Amino acid sequence: MNYPQLLFPDFSLILCGYLICRHTALNRTVWEPVESLVYYFMFPVLLFQSIIKSPLDFGTASNLIAAGLLLVATGIALAYALPYLPWVGRHIQPRDHAASAQTAFRFNSFIGLALAGKLAGPEGLLMVSILIGVSVPLTNIGAVFPMARHANLGLARELVRNPLILGTAFGLAGNLLGVHIPSWLEPTVTRIGGASLPLGLMAAGAGMQLGHLSRGKTLAVATLSIRHLILPLVALGLSHALRLEPRQTTVLLMFSALPTASSCYVLAARMGYNAAYVGGLVTLSTILGMLSLPFALGLPR
Repeated sequence: MNYPQLLFPDFSLILCGYLICRHTALNRTVWEPVESLVYYFMFPVLLFQSIIKSPLDFGTASNLIAAGLLLVATGIALAYALPYLPWVGRHIQPRDHAASAQTAFRFNSFIGLALAGKLAGPEGLLMVSILIGVSVPLTNIGAVFPMARHANLGLARELVRNPLILGTAFGLAGNLLGVHIPSWLEPTVTRIGGASLPLGLMAAGAGMQLGHLSRGKTLAVATLSIRHLILPLVALGLSHALRLEPRQTTVLLMFSALPTASSCYVLAARMGYNAAYVGGLVTLSTILGMLSLPFALGLPR
């Protein structure tokens, strides 16, 4: 399979979002509400629909869920370990590390949901929806923990109000209870979910910004190496260790190489850290994703 060709349309939408935001009157004041609409409404609808419409075999999915959680936990552990590495730690500012460690293990749900269906069909969309739902609480805890000393953020409150977690939780509950979307409502729900993907990708492009990376080059290389090089290799090892099915392996490898979450910037800004530096990391990670995704998907299995 020609993965670069397969991924090009989605990354071209990211580029379109960036160019439109930077070179037309449709600037950040337009795209910030779009991003909120997608994140708080359209994506949860997509997650709910993708989970509820397909019978879910938890026995089959358990290994994939375990692999996803182990992958995220490995990313968190590696990110936290960076200050203690003798050849890296002495070049890292503790405050910059606290804000940017999250870029090593958080992931861009917009891109993940857009790619899953192309790589593995409706079943792939279901798999990545579940991975997102079970991983978001762990990544949020990992992101907030090192910054908690400097800000008062109610972590439990953030988790129970997270729209991606809610969409997944309601979808899983509905799946278990045998709930179905009424036929008269399904076309509307399908259109909302379908529209969320191109809008989400363009919003990711509109949020890109480079700058302030020169002050922490070692930290940038270290965190993004975890995100785009080490985690795909860990995912491959987990797929063998847990004997994942070929389609599950494809989804896990894609999940492991996603660019970091654009909300890393928002969290750093809200907690009083150097958001411009974190924003530069998010942008660089999005660009690197164009290389790491074909790399991960092309690994021998």
